[in-house]
Amino acid sequence: MVENFNNTKVAFDSKTENELRKALFLFKLAGNKTLVKIGTTILDMASSFNLPIKGIIKSTIFNHFCGGENIKECKIVIEKLGKRNVKTILQYATEGKETQTQFDDAAKKSIETIEAVTNIDDVKFSVVKISGIASHDILEKVTHQQTLNETEQAQYQRAVNRLNTICEAAIKANIALLVDAEETWIQACIDDMVMDAMRKYNKEKTIVYNTYQLYRTDRLAYLKSSFETAKTEGFFLGCKPVRGAYMEMERERANKFGYISPIQKNKEATDNDYNAALAFCIENIDKIGLCAGTHNEESSIYLSELIDLHKLNKANPNIYISQLYGMSDHISFNLAAEGYNVAKFLPYGPVHEVIPYLIRRSEENKSILDDSNRELVMILKELDRRKAKG
Repeated sequence: MVENFNNTKVAFDSKTENELRKALFLFKLAGNKTLVKIGTTILDMASSFNLPIKGIIKSTIFNHFCGGENIKECKIVIEKLGKRNVKTILQYATEGKETQTQFDDAAKKSIETIEAVTNIDDVKFSVVKISGIASHDILEKVTHQQTLNETEQAQYQRAVNRLNTICEAAIKANIALLVDAEETWIQACIDDMVMDAMRKYNKEKTIVYNTYQLYRTDRLAYLKSSFETAKTEGFFLGCKPVRGAYMEMERERANKFGYISPIQKNKEATDNDYNAALAFCIENIDKIGLCAGTHNEESSIYLSELIDLHKLNKANPNIYISQLYGMSDHISFNLAAEGYNVAKFLPYGPVHEVIPYLIRRSEENKSILDDSNRELVMILKELDRRKAKG
């Protein structure tokens, strides 16, 4: 069981002093909401107008939060993480696709990503975002059970086929596939697509994982009902519990259209459901693959307590805990040093194409960035330790 994450030597052993000082600068910026808003606007403008600031972006925010522009650059990071017993969740992180050709290209890139790391044991997961391979409008129509015309039905089937092809590549490469959660008004369609994929591909082990956003009031119940379906029909359930994103967007939309917000009333309710989801998965771990996405120290400690309580091996292949690359290293590397399965979420892609992803992440992870003081404290503590050591 892990008691705390205060060992900064373990947390930052892979970082040079220069890298630590860059991280210190970035998290100081992250703690200033005005600067974050300005920086996000600048990134958006740079992406829209192709401004020549690639070098600045790549040497700062990009290198800190991304693996590289291509697989070759990512392999350097993957190897570096692997030496410290931290695995990788790899995603080609370009967004903003709208045409069927672009969706085909995105699916092809996902498959190429999986195939490129087939023989790399340190890569355990890849990621697919369904709205990156399917029309947002069609996902919304299916979610609201609206009738699709012939063209839309064909496009929806193409999206299903893309997901199946990606799943088949994952099985061949022996790499699990995490499917991102998205907004409530398209999530039911995504849930159905992922459950169908689990039925097809999770018969012998967990390959396909759905993401459950526990800041939603209904997701713990949906996780439990999904497991009952999997148990009844004889397949493994893949579960990636997260606290969630899109909170402000969800509340604004609920207010605009006059329906009850799907978001928990407060953080405590979210924390309770998240930890309840961990407990449920561990209680049924022989039939569930768990990849717990969290930057929360209490939940990370709680998961280690559950593993001890149920007398499970720390390295149980059905249990992973994950954090974003460039964040919460004190959690990731201390857990890995204790023998737990840990994976870092490593996005990659050309700088100009990844900017929209970085913008979305900065919006989605405001709650994490708001806690940037914890990152600052840990980095400063490590710099002081190194200084004292001489």
